[in-house]
Amino acid sequence: MGSQLTSVFSRIASGQTAILLARNTVVSVLTFLFGLVLMWVLVELISVNKVFAAGASFLGATSLHYIFGRNWIFRGTSRAVASGYGYFLINGGIGLVLTLGMFAALISWTPINYLVARVVVSVFAGFVMFLLNAMLNFKQL
Repeated sequence: MGSQLTSVFSRIASGQTAILLARNTVVSVLTFLFGLVLMWVLVELISVNKVFAAGASFLGATSLHYIFGRNWIFRGTSRAVASGYGYFLINGGIGLVLTLGMFAALISWTPINYLVARVVVSVFAGFVMFLLNAMLNFKQL
């Protein structure tokens, strides 16, 4: 168990991870901004429930992230497009649960603005999703 844990940590701390994480950050920021605008539209213009809007905008941004991320972040993967998207959605589901849970907690238990709360939770959930995709889906780490 100790050597497996050491192996995982050495893979995460590699130069390859830094490159993939930098690329992922660019794509994540752009798709996150898309999701944030979508969330604002849903809440402010259509009067959708904030937690529902967080989930809907998260799913839209995640799908857009896959389209751009597959071709640049994890380019050269041997994973087929359809199965890669399926695994990406599973990992996105994990991220969605983290995002909605932390988002709901922040807007329920703190006076934080819902858009600020969404930014805060995205950092943690996004990193978890990056690691899941890099290590398990596209097997680049």
